[in-house]
Amino acid sequence: MVTVGIVGASGYMGGEALRVLLEHPEAKVAWATSRHPGAIDEVHPNLYGANLRFVALEDVDPPNYVFLALPTAPSIGVAARFLASGSRVIDLGSAFRLKDQATWERVYGQQHENWNLAKDAVYGLPELHAAEIQRARLIANPGCFSSAAILGLAPLVHARLVETERLVVDGLSGTAGAGADLSRAIHHPEIGDNIVPYNVVDHRHTYEIEQELGLLAGGPVQVHFTSAYVPIVRGIVDVCHAFVTRRVSREEVLELFRHFYREHPFVQVYTQPKEESGAWQYRPYPWVSAVAGTNYCHIGLDVDARRGRVVVMSALDSIGKGGAHVGVENMNLMAGFERRTGLSRRGLHPR
Repeated sequence: MVTVGIVGASGYMGGEALRVLLEHPEAKVAWATSRHPGAIDEVHPNLYGANLRFVALEDVDPPNYVFLALPTAPSIGVAARFLASGSRVIDLGSAFRLKDQATWERVYGQQHENWNLAKDAVYGLPELHAAEIQRARLIANPGCFSSAAILGLAPLVHARLVETERLVVDGLSGTAGAGADLSRAIHHPEIGDNIVPYNVVDHRHTYEIEQELGLLAGGPVQVHFTSAYVPIVRGIVDVCHAFVTRRVSREEVLELFRHFYREHPFVQVYTQPKEESGAWQYRPYPWVSAVAGTNYCHIGLDVDARRGRVVVMSALDSIGKGGAHVGVENMNLMAGFERRTGLSRRGLHPR
């Protein structure tokens, strides 16, 4: 049994981490902080009956593990405080994700106050870094779009099967990914019956995707990433386009993905056959609703043989496998628990 604290538990990401950890058989929630003390169920009504209260950060003792669900700048100092006290830290934000300081400071528009921590942090995508995560003191949880894109493209890049200078990703996100703060773009009358593109070039998550795929490729890769909000609450689908270096079949690429993720229980590759007589195809491709509230990433794909293109659809929950749930998966690895502990829930259907 380990003790866990959540800093910034009043937002969607911190609240989701709290929900999952309360059900975890090997974790005891020691405390959850907020700037506004009070009953937790006043903010998270799904936790009614848990009899928990938010506490002030300055009043807590260091537990074994700390989850940070804070804005970027405050995360740096809070992480340093708990690491110095002997806790291991899982940052659900963006303070430690990039390995080049100049790039991080340009992308996030601020000076990093403790770059030595960023150098020590492990990028928390278990499918690529499980062994490093087990030994880490500080985890930099991936961005939600980044997780979906990296998982969707990693097998192709690792196999040198696609051109790495023109990887194209279109990311469609539910509004939970924008957080709990009010914004016109995700206000229901604005996003309902609408699609809202944003940061369509040079999105921050582009740099994570390029960093991690570059490690697999053994050199620089270029990712052309564009994002948009769509009128759903939870979930992301990244539609990834890659151009092959030789002719391939859909079955060959599916087998490549199955083999790549054979030891990773939370990435499931859709292998349903296409209905060749059907007027339109949808069964071979994943649905975002199927992974909402879970730590699963569902991947489906197709091959455009005429144009030499592979299309990969990578679906996950922006605050699940793209956020708080994978944070718990990382904690499991760090603590020596079975990787799936506390994370076996499936999505709701219908939802």
